Amino acid sequence: MNPYTPASPVCTAISPTATESTFAGSPTNVKAEDGSSEPPKKKQKRNKPTLSCEECVERKTKVRIPIHSYEQSLSYTIRILIPETNRSVNNTRRMTKPPKKKPSLPNGFEGPRQALNPHERSASRGSTSSSTGLLSNVPYSHPSASNVFGIGSEHPFANYWTCQGGLPETISVLPDKLQADILLERYFECVDPVYPMIHRQTFYADYEHFWSLSQEEKHRSDGALVALTFSMLAMGTQFVTTTSPKERQQTAEFYVSAAHQSLRMSSYLNKASIRSIQAMVLVTYFLINDNHASDGWAFAGILIRQAYAMGLHRDPNIVVPNASIFDKQVRRKLWQAVLLQDTFLTVLLSLPPSATHTDVSVTDLIDGSSSIAHSNPTDTAYIRGCWTLANLVQETICSPRSLDLPISSTPRQKAKLLADFRAVYRSFPDVFRSWDATSLSQLAETNKRIVRQTLFLTSNYFHNVMLLHSSASPEVPVNVRGALEAAHDAINAFFLLYRLFVERGKGMVGF
Repeated sequence: MNPYTPASPVCTAISPTATESTFAGSPTNVKAEDGSSEPPKKKQKRNKPTLSCEECVERKTKVRIPIHSYEQSLSYTIRILIPETNRSVNNTRRMTKPPKKKPSLPNGFEGPRQALNPHERSASRGSTSSSTGLLSNVPYSHPSASNVFGIGSEHPFANYWTCQGGLPETISVLPDKLQADILLERYFECVDPVYPMIHRQTFYADYEHFWSLSQEEKHRSDGALVALTFSMLAMGTQFVTTTSPKERQQTAEFYVSAAHQSLRMSSYLNKASIRSIQAMVLVTYFLINDNHASDGWAFAGILIRQAYAMGLHRDPNIVVPNASIFDKQVRRKLWQAVLLQDTFLTVLLSLPPSATHTDVSVTDLIDGSSSIAHSNPTDTAYIRGCWTLANLVQETICSPRSLDLPISSTPRQKAKLLADFRAVYRSFPDVFRSWDATSLSQLAETNKRIVRQTLFLTSNYFHNVMLLHSSASPEVPVNVRGALEAAHDAINAFFLLYRLFVERGKGMVGF
């Protein structure tokens, strides 16, 4: 017999046919069947393996019940062998082994009790009420492929790297400079308008200097700069039109894996820099575009913590008062990119916002053209518009939705929120508000950057207005007409973006 296979149920560990000697002790003299008295014999040890589990054995040895109360206590003895969820932790030891093995999935994970599909992931046991964006909900965690968010069924960063390779190994897989120049140009054309956080002139100065170094000097260069370059190459690859979609995806995923490996070689978890934070923003954006929303959400958590650790959430005039105007401007732009990404990602996933504690003021962005810190005036207006909208959305939409609360609980509150959103929209420059499909089509021939910024800002604004109209509470009904009109404006902006830029419109409306 297999010693690990129980011969009988646990509840029969104390048999109802037990003798009196089991509980009252052995008598000094035992009479034989013929009536003669014999000296007591030494009790023989049972020469067979214990078939009960350790918990049952310990409980049996602790039972000390008089024989006359055996029947009344038997039911109690059986009950204590059955694990209960409401017992006191102080009075009863915790069960360390399950009383019965439950059927499990082929991959070894226990199936959820409440799931209709046995192949779905188990729900979180940490809370009784979870947000629609958590792993226990569709579509964020559904094992079947989701066309909206995806679940990241595989690790997002494929492992091509050896233990001893280090930074030289990732540098060795850089494309030739001509190809890298083309991909960077695609990045600045398609991605930089949405996240204008990288100063183009200073980046290219560092980039050209890197290529001018000898191979040995490159191996000693800043890993964060290499990671930023690879992440920009990955984003640029997503928008090329000369290769097949499958080839674009594989190449872009290879570059983002190299970016992540370069970050690892620069110890990005315990050292933060402007370049490493910029690279992490782009890696998060890439993961969302690449149908890895679960991974993007997790990676964004590291990004937020490192941005806080670096003090990007603080006013540069306070934390780095002696820094140059240019450095302060870079810090403000980078924090705005982190804030914008976090806010609109939490809107989509209905999860709590993280970039909530800051004293950086949007009004401190510089419009002057007297220094290297000078930015495109339209970029500055776009950043201010996104920043103002993100602050309002974070407070009025993200927070209540993350707790499954209505956005507005009274008609008066809803009217005030709508007025606040309209005030934000009126604060946008005319170039972002006064347009139609014809005028934007003409503008796209000369200034694609403004067109992308206009449609991105418009889509995000009306998406959040739609959420406000569609939210209901006992006192505030859904405004169906308002929700449909706002949704139409948001979707119209996306399809106009797609028509103007065809394949390049992919992924530009997410957040």
